[in-house]
Amino acid sequence: MSKKLAIILVNWNSYELTNDTLQSLYQTSYQDYDIICVDNASTDESLNQLRTNHNNIIILTCDQNTGFTGGNNKGMQYAILHGYTYTLLLNNDVAVESDFLEPLLGALDANKNMGAVQPLIYFHHDRTLIWNAGTKFNQWLGITKTIGYNKKDAQHTYRNQNQGFASKIDWITGCAFMVRTELLKKVGLLYDPFFIYYEDVDLSFRIKNAGYDLGYVPASVIYHIAGMSHKSTKKTTEGYVSPKVHYLNARNHIWLLKKYTNLLHAPTVILYQSLYYLSVTAYFILRGRWQKIKALYKGIGEGLKFGIQS
Repeated sequence: MSKKLAIILVNWNSYELTNDTLQSLYQTSYQDYDIICVDNASTDESLNQLRTNHNNIIILTCDQNTGFTGGNNKGMQYAILHGYTYTLLLNNDVAVESDFLEPLLGALDANKNMGAVQPLIYFHHDRTLIWNAGTKFNQWLGITKTIGYNKKDAQHTYRNQNQGFASKIDWITGCAFMVRTELLKKVGLLYDPFFIYYEDVDLSFRIKNAGYDLGYVPASVIYHIAGMSHKSTKKTTEGYVSPKVHYLNARNHIWLLKKYTNLLHAPTVILYQSLYYLSVTAYFILRGRWQKIKALYKGIGEGLKFGIQS
């Protein structure tokens, strides 16, 4: 018989991060779960190290790097096939509080209309600095906003809010996305072509459109390193962030807006987003970031040309 919860981690050439996350998970007070680690065709020794040092987890492999979307989809397909009640997508660069699972599971157990939930997330390097304390989506401007980002919370004010209860939010971060597994059968998995960025928002909106609520549970706490997927440790002429990040962000954001913006909000969304991309272009020109300009406009072009399949 399957356990109640499937926790999915995706590893790509990052054994040390994944190992740290696994060691943190092993300390949790709640134990009715399986860890499903999907290796995304790592080219280093990650897969061998996982198999050698973590024989208590389920390891799946991909033939090529399928991104955040493909890796998690493989894990979710396993979770659906094996009948887990809930599925948690969890980044492989986090540390968790030992009791972080109980409040999330409790929120889903208590409210059958709650489709998915997320915890309160602090930065890993400063555990009083907030990375994500819920979310908002501005329909008039087409902006996804993270509540509390970069705010100090030394007294744990956010953590003590609504203890044991879930507050409704507009979308859930893929960093820690706990969802009813049965619901994935209804709304589908992550949209593969996204690869990474905005795939979590799209899945969140599909869950909401199916009539379910999304919840933020501050009694559940984790710590996120953040930025590992798109930042270089060395500064180049293009800065720390890869041009590919700007390509994927622009393309995926436009795909998202094309799918979910209605006629009422379209004029202000188009105006605001046009001004935003012009300001980003001006910034890149001033900094001499020519590869980023090229990548940005490739993303904008593909975003406008193609779209998300319904």
